[in-house]
Amino acid sequence: MRLLTVAAAQMGPIAADEGREAVVDRLLALMDIASERGAELVVYPELALTTFFPRWHMELSEANHYYETEMPGPATKVLFDEAKRLGIGFCLGYASLTAEGRRFNVYHLVDKTGETVGIFQKVHIPGHDEYESWREFQHAERHYFEPGDDFPVWRAFDGIVGMAICNDRRWPETYRVMGMQGAELILIGYNTPLHYDPDPTQNALAGFHNALVMQSGAYQNGAFVVGVAKGGIEEGVDSLAQSMIVAPSGQIIAQCITTGDEVAVATIDLDFTKTYKHTLFDFAKYRVPDAYRRITEQTGVELPPEKI
Repeated sequence: MRLLTVAAAQMGPIAADEGREAVVDRLLALMDIASERGAELVVYPELALTTFFPRWHMELSEANHYYETEMPGPATKVLFDEAKRLGIGFCLGYASLTAEGRRFNVYHLVDKTGETVGIFQKVHIPGHDEYESWREFQHAERHYFEPGDDFPVWRAFDGIVGMAICNDRRWPETYRVMGMQGAELILIGYNTPLHYDPDPTQNALAGFHNALVMQSGAYQNGAFVVGVAKGGIEEGVDSLAQSMIVAPSGQIIAQCITTGDEVAVATIDLDFTKTYKHTLFDFAKYRVPDAYRRITEQTGVELPPEKI
């Protein structure tokens, strides 16, 4: 058995004028709760350090204060220090502005010693580029971020871990690419408004669709999925909560029940992924074996011993 206790650290709204220090205090409180409940890895939402600023359209230079230019930085170093003190890993979502001026929506995985494991750049950027006056609020992610181009995995927490962000979770190739690299645990953060201007008929199905994609992704790829929201009414926009931990069977094994700051914890056995990876969804045997081997060779991620 390879037991790992994971925590989905859901957040409630972050106001536009809420400073980094106040937000980090909330993250620390969630980390402490998770640690008290035995968690070894705490997963935060997408853009966990700021309000969801793509709901407004502004010049990029006016939005610079929403981006992190270093990680850890002055306000976030305490989070890394506390994680090291507690011996707990974490995954943090934030907006990144590189030294070259590139802008990404990222997920940052940190191990139990406070050291970076890997950084993922959101691939499927939703929304629009230009201001659209007909919308109740903007969804201008394509204005603020460029897409990443890959779904890597990392060996961490005694398993193979991958990451995805928000809209990535809706696409089957997200899970497939990581699944073909042997992903056993997939971490996903999201900010999902309950009102979808292009097609309001989908509004009532937001929670259903959220669970559907993560449960099917987990099941079809034999992996645990931890999906974590920033929910509640933020700057007048109501967003989905329902953070959850999903087993490789597709079953939800832990879930948040509020729309605010809350922690859902589950102890998972990474060996349970073999129940699906070595039977119904045996990629090496059933899912284009040559492509499976080619992807693992290109990424440098070795197959588990039993697959060699």
